[in-house]
Amino acid sequence: MSALGDEIKAMIASDGPITVETFMELALAHPDYGYYMNRDPFGAEGDFTTAPEISQMFGELLGLWAAEVWSTMGRPNPVRLVELGPGRGTLMSDALRAARIVPAFRAAVDVTLIEISPALANIQHEALLTSGAPIAWRATLSEAPEGPAIILANEFLDALPVRQFVRRGGRWRERMVRLDGSGQLAFGLSSDPVPDIKVDADEGATLEVNAVAHRFMFELGARLVKQGGTALFVDYGHGATGFGDTLQALRAHRMVDPLVNPGEADITAHVDFAAMARSARATGASIYGPIDQGDFLRALGIDMRTRALAQRAPPERADEFEQARRRLVGKSDGEMGALFKAMVVANRSVPPPPGFQPYPARQA
Repeated sequence: MSALGDEIKAMIASDGPITVETFMELALAHPDYGYYMNRDPFGAEGDFTTAPEISQMFGELLGLWAAEVWSTMGRPNPVRLVELGPGRGTLMSDALRAARIVPAFRAAVDVTLIEISPALANIQHEALLTSGAPIAWRATLSEAPEGPAIILANEFLDALPVRQFVRRGGRWRERMVRLDGSGQLAFGLSSDPVPDIKVDADEGATLEVNAVAHRFMFELGARLVKQGGTALFVDYGHGATGFGDTLQALRAHRMVDPLVNPGEADITAHVDFAAMARSARATGASIYGPIDQGDFLRALGIDMRTRALAQRAPPERADEFEQARRRLVGKSDGEMGALFKAMVVANRSVPPPPGFQPYPARQA
């Protein structure tokens, strides 16, 4: 058992079972042993690969998307370019490089990276040393500078901790992490039912509620409504609220038991985009999407960008760009185009953003 696992077992032995939300928060963000706090989890050598690490095209297209959105916002100067959970800094590096073709946008931008991991912040600093943009690091969105903002978030919401409730005997009971008879971590249910959940469901159904993400969407929407701007979320999840247990842990690109060696594996849950949209919409913001990532990237021109890069590449590398494009936009098993969704939250004064023009805004 990992050091964090031993600490969690001691906590439960002393104070009783903990919620899945508390377990997930400890596993990812414990100040000493949390998964994100002291490692680089990305890429082939890590535990998972994100879209910016698959191809430069992803970050480049988002950089040009941000420049176009800035123009439709009235070209504010300065504009706060904020990234939530910026990983290695790859997305922001590619975005800023591509945006050089819009010099006025680059001149107006100051960058804030919202990051809680000291290890990843150091990697981001190295990646962005030559970006030519002013960059600051903050732990929360509330610490970012005020003013009109363009916010990018790739695989951010999926790492926010969820609560889980299971239907038993016609009542909802919260899923907990407890100790089994041999003193190991195990899932169980709360002894008392939860009276506040009124929705009906089949026996054994699981309901996931991401209260942390809801609070964040309220904060984000309120900022955009008051100060202006647009936020783009790209993540894996579903477009309609439903039932199901989506909690998963990944280590070395393989699924593992989330209760074994907490702090040593990435733990996530699928994003309920419909629920996130409801919370953001309640602040008075406009919502665009969610739409499939594949449709979004193709609307931004990934097919044309792939051809351009392939034509300039050495013959032995030309096919790499097409393989990356297929992985990003394809909708078959193992591809990201349908599993991942894109959704925008925006101030109502902002016109439909690139990639979403055929889709009307959903307003309160």
